[in-house]
Amino acid sequence: MNAGANPDPSTGPPEPQAKRKAELSTLLRMPGLVAIGSYMFLLAGIVVVYVVERRIEPLFLVFAPLFFAAGLGLMMLLRWAWALTSAAVALLAASFFWTCMTQHIFFYLVHGLINLVFFLYLVRTEVRAKLR
Repeated sequence: MNAGANPDPSTGPPEPQAKRKAELSTLLRMPGLVAIGSYMFLLAGIVVVYVVERRIEPLFLVFAPLFFAAGLGLMMLLRWAWALTSAAVALLAASFFWTCMTQHIFFYLVHGLINLVFFLYLVRTEVRAKLR
């Protein structure tokens, strides 16, 4: 038998279709990333709605594309999106905890705890190992 007659297809370069399936499989094994990415999309929408309703200043529109990019990049398993999302949820948690302590509103404590849970999920080594 000739070794070149039946080449092993697994030794060749991976096909783009197989690469996408592997990436989707990795993302589906980590549903927390999908939830946090969706949360970032929700935050982007909330910022836009609040600016339109004049609840916050138009300067805050800077955050909407950053939140959107962070959510999209996180679902694509990009390391820069992980860093952007981690910073966003950590700062939001601190902001909500501060607001809870100064205004004594329970809702801000709950929202801060949710952001803290998201941050703690993102800093796990298993999550960081899956990013590229």
